[in-house]
Amino acid sequence: MNAPFRPTPPVNSALAYQTGFGNSFESEALPGALPQGRNSPQRCAYGLYAEQLSGSPFTAPRLSNERSWLYRIQPTVRHIGRFRRLESRHWHTAPIPAAHTPIEPLRWSPLPIPAAPLTLIEGMHTITAAGDASARAGMAAHIYLATESMGDAYFGNADGEMLFVPEQGALRFRTEFGVIEAAPGEIVVIPRGVTFAADLVAGPARGYVCENYGARFTLPERGPIGANCLANPRDFRTPVAAYEDRKAPCTLTLKWGGALHLAELDHSPLDVVAWHGNYAPYVYDLRRFSPVGPILFDHADPSIFTTLTAPSAEPGTANVDFVIFPERWMVAENTFRPPWYHRNIMSEFMGLIYGRYDAKPEGFVPGGFSLHNAMLPHGPDADAFQAASEAELAPVKLAGTMAFMFETFLPQNVTAWAADLPERQRNYVDCWSALPRSFDPTRP
Repeated sequence: MNAPFRPTPPVNSALAYQTGFGNSFESEALPGALPQGRNSPQRCAYGLYAEQLSGSPFTAPRLSNERSWLYRIQPTVRHIGRFRRLESRHWHTAPIPAAHTPIEPLRWSPLPIPAAPLTLIEGMHTITAAGDASARAGMAAHIYLATESMGDAYFGNADGEMLFVPEQGALRFRTEFGVIEAAPGEIVVIPRGVTFAADLVAGPARGYVCENYGARFTLPERGPIGANCLANPRDFRTPVAAYEDRKAPCTLTLKWGGALHLAELDHSPLDVVAWHGNYAPYVYDLRRFSPVGPILFDHADPSIFTTLTAPSAEPGTANVDFVIFPERWMVAENTFRPPWYHRNIMSEFMGLIYGRYDAKPEGFVPGGFSLHNAMLPHGPDADAFQAASEAELAPVKLAGTMAFMFETFLPQNVTAWAADLPERQRNYVDCWSALPRSFDPTRP
């Protein structure tokens, strides 16, 4: 393996953050670099260039209009060159063939982190994909395996925004907007089109990625819950400006049209000295999610655990939901407390960050993942059903656990590579085979 990359620290690279979700932020790494009262002066301070990055159409309503102004050493047209297409063995983009998708529920054991040198981008492996990226609908679920920092290899994704869910090892993201770190239990969202590099903080890393092709993630409406709880806006953190003014051989890989394209540069593209706007990366600690739930009887729908949602054109139906299952108290009376057996319209890709998941106490471990496609039945395994049916219904805290779902209203097709993995648990459907037939028409 190559020696660990030791980047020249970006100017103003201390991990300082601005708080709030969807706010209009402003930040400058040099005093006076950010124009006041205007966006595009005739001459920018320090000889910078003004450039706008738009995440929505110019004419989008104010509530959904997303854009940031960047003041950079060189405009982005100087950060591209003659691209050559790269072979991508394991990163796939929807649509992918449906022929590889077994229709039964699927589950995989964790993928081992290889000894070979792999950056975050080189170690991206697609498990499922749904919809059509060119139509800006759907998503893909990936596993990343990283054993070395990206260093001077930069990346941007024009096909979708990326939600990173670390499961093992922390990552440091150097972005056009500043620097973010995330460890297991936190998530990072990088908007569509934003350039970044990811470095290892301490040792190899593994985790999950949702590549969202559609509308950008936002906070779900709370409805009758009211103004508080779930993911509170003040807990989301956006970086402060930090720039790299470095002349050195670099590469920039762009994902565009489902393919990877590489250009060679002689300087870092992370040269934004100041910026303002509402289109920027952010980090969120999942342990700050404030769950709500039933406090007398019955079981609420899992939508109460929705942390982020990316809406579709159909009101009330998500292109992608990011749902978590954090630690919480279970107190409902005369109630089967684990998730009930169900079939539903959403397709659910599920992962486990740490701890145990109450409906699948065996066989589903941190780093593992499962898929329950639309209208396919799923629910607690036989052991979980038996234990929950006989448990004394005293208050119980589910502690030290964090599971999540990427769910979409579109069917998720499995890549041929993922379908053939030795880590795929071919006997997963047998976890329900021991459910007893207890029906007796003579005994109520």
